[in-house]
Amino acid sequence: MQVLGRKSNQVLRDEVTTVTWEHSHVVVGEDGLVITYCIYEAPGENEVLRHSQLLGAHHIASLQEIVGDVTPSDFPLGESP
Repeated sequence: MQVLGRKSNQVLRDEVTTVTWEHSHVVVGEDGLVITYCIYEAPGENEVLRHSQLLGAHHIASLQEIVGDVTPSDFPLGESP
């Protein structure tokens, strides 16, 4: 993760400057392989795909637009809607 994370930062700084890597969730699959769920701010899919191509060493299984966020505090108990 250290090497790939640094390379990702470098690609974003030097090559794909319109994309911001916000954070990633990292899990280990049943097969022992690392899986990351990465959150980017980008003007479009093409820029994220370009970042992925330049980064290499992985593939994107799916690419989805996040349309909003919710937290438990958005749904307080004991209050009627």
